[in-house]
Amino acid sequence: MTDYPQRVSDSFYERKRLIRLRRKKENLRFWEEFRIIPRWLTALVAVLYVIALVIAITVNLAQAHNPNGNNMFPWELRDNPALASLAMAGIVTAVSLMMAVMIFMVAYVNRDASRRGMSAALWTILVIILLPAWGFIGFVIYFLMREPMPYPCPQCKRELAETDKFCPYCGNDLKTPPSAVEVSAQSSL
Repeated sequence: MTDYPQRVSDSFYERKRLIRLRRKKENLRFWEEFRIIPRWLTALVAVLYVIALVIAITVNLAQAHNPNGNNMFPWELRDNPALASLAMAGIVTAVSLMMAVMIFMVAYVNRDASRRGMSAALWTILVIILLPAWGFIGFVIYFLMREPMPYPCPQCKRELAETDKFCPYCGNDLKTPPSAVEVSAQSSL
């Protein structure tokens, strides 16, 4: 009997161990991660929110002055259009916040996947397809399956994937730690 299955599973667990180690070193912060969302998208969401608020309040106040009756408002708010407009603004704000969170998360998945060397289009499409039916399950799948961030080669400082065992640019062995002599020589440069 061969020991091939044992070697395959050992390499799988070794890869998983390295990925967990590199994820611990990432030290991600919310606002630093939020900055990868394009500024134009943040501005667009804010403008769309203001437009939705203006439309809702305009329609709300026009209905308050309707001579045929004021059937749009609940009976508690029929005599107070300002309070009815505030209630409408609260509803628009709640719906806008939910939509903004979804839009920002899709944008985050797109940008984060591309900076991690993953297929940004594939993950974005997957998240968008799963969003209406399953809610945020697409985001959960992405966060469980995403690759660690690329890291620099200790010798040539070029970006490497987490699966690289040797640097493709300089040939540095990434599995063995550098000796104390090499570390002192690199720090003096």
